[in-house]
Amino acid sequence: MSPVGPIRVKLTEGQAHDGRSAADMYGSIGAGQTLLANRAYVSDALRDTLTACGAVANSRPMPTQRRFPAFDAVLYSRRNRAGRFFSKIKHFRAVPTRHDKRDDTFLASIQLDALRIWLRTYEPVA
Repeated sequence: MSPVGPIRVKLTEGQAHDGRSAADMYGSIGAGQTLLANRAYVSDALRDTLTACGAVANSRPMPTQRRFPAFDAVLYSRRNRAGRFFSKIKHFRAVPTRHDKRDDTFLASIQLDALRIWLRTYEPVA
């Protein structure tokens, strides 16, 4: 299995739409890379932006989209790694209850929890 790229975390307002807030995160995707995203993150306009950068988006098309781009279900199934990561993050008590009131301390606690998950993954068993 090939390595998965980095998972980036961005804080948005609670009422912000995912697709609109994701547009500024696409700058880190380069040529030859594939974005595995949920339907909310990939519209026709965002697909055009990725195509201009030389990247490809692989997500299930919305039923209301005008054009239906190529879709690889096997590649899309690897997206569950990100879902499992966020599920593990929510097991840390401070994250779902939002104990940290400031954005910078909340983001730091998420990053610390992500580091704990990563260290647990690569911890030697012997």
